Amino acid sequence: MPPHALTPIPLLEADPDLGRLLPPDRAAEALQGLTARRHAVPAGPWADPRLERAPSDHLGLLLLDGLVAYETAMEDTVSTHLLGPGDIVRPWQTADPGRLLLAQRRWTVLAPAEMAVLDARLGASMCRFPEVQAMIVDRLAEQMQRMAVAQAIGRLTGVDRRLLALFWHLAERWGRVAPQGVQVPLALAHGVLADLVGARRPTVSTALGKLAASGELLRLTDGSWLLTGEPVGEPTGDAARIIRRRRRRPAPLHLVPQWTSTADGAAAAAASGSSTGGGLSLGNNGVAMSNATTTSANAHQ
Repeated sequence: MPPHALTPIPLLEADPDLGRLLPPDRAAEALQGLTARRHAVPAGPWADPRLERAPSDHLGLLLLDGLVAYETAMEDTVSTHLLGPGDIVRPWQTADPGRLLLAQRRWTVLAPAEMAVLDARLGASMCRFPEVQAMIVDRLAEQMQRMAVAQAIGRLTGVDRRLLALFWHLAERWGRVAPQGVQVPLALAHGVLADLVGARRPTVSTALGKLAASGELLRLTDGSWLLTGEPVGEPTGDAARIIRRRRRRPAPLHLVPQWTSTADGAAAAAASGSSTGGGLSLGNNGVAMSNATTTSANAHQ
């Protein structure tokens, strides 16, 4: 690593927004009392062996600059989530031993990154400043909201619609106003875009050509992107009416009071006179299972 990779830096100097909730006198105290270490990561696959040895009581790494891709590989599909300045990551987090769905994860630094190490020492010092802790939680909540939006984008019909929604989503963080529209200064390859929207690379290339022909999304000579027109995403017309109707009639969810075997669950259902058999139970191999309901569709109308 370069010599400057682990240099001390005041946390609120590296990320002033974390002190937004502090009154002036406490902000000055926090500026002196909260010191992180700056860690530089070059572009490329991020597989630093020191991450595997990081103590579990470290809070995480706060991205200060750069662009990082968190990728989840499952069978023949890769799903990618982009992380940038202000996001908090824990690359050393061990996998849950009780996890049933097997997938690989990997980190790739798309643009040289700088991070602040939020170690256990800094975490203890942060206890004196709950306002900063609240901002940390707020950052994590924002990351969850962005992931929910990304999931919704991946469910849009038409890869061209997904790409257009994705770029407006990215513009919220990285976009800047240009004379012809909103410029997104991220040089994202077609393969990365395919992983972001849940599509194949050739399909993404075709969809980008369609958006360029319509003038809605253009690739600039420096590799960045230009959005024209108005932001998309808000349900309108028939789509809005359908979504409201779905929310008025949520599907019922039945849960058994405790984990039981399928045989015990059937006996309990028979004893209670239940005709649905709905709920969750453990199968013979110990895997969580959902018992199919037998309630007719007419019962929900």
